[in-house]
Amino acid sequence: MTVFSVLSVLVAGIFLLFGAAKLFALAPMRERAAHAGFSVTAFRGIGALEIAGAAGLLLGLTVPVLGALAGAGLLLLLAGALVTHVRNHDRGRDLVPGLVCTVLVAGYLVALGVSP
Repeated sequence: MTVFSVLSVLVAGIFLLFGAAKLFALAPMRERAAHAGFSVTAFRGIGALEIAGAAGLLLGLTVPVLGALAGAGLLLLLAGALVTHVRNHDRGRDLVPGLVCTVLVAGYLVALGVSP
């Protein structure tokens, strides 16, 4: 198994979990939506985009251009998440998931560029 394959599955799994939690409006996600100033409906939309991005990463295993587009889309979502956290004056542990996911998606895109 290559680094690219591992990153694809790992990052897709993370975004499937976070996306599903938002889509199903689990209690912690409803609280995060309220804290960020989003409606639950808007947060569900973000969750759907995360799930679509995860699917794109997995499809990227066979169709690299889809993986690249999905990775770029996830980076845009993460940029929006980090901006929202900064605007809400969140610190430390609230920023860590977004920063870690950003590094993982960037690593995925780098690995995609070097995979055969």
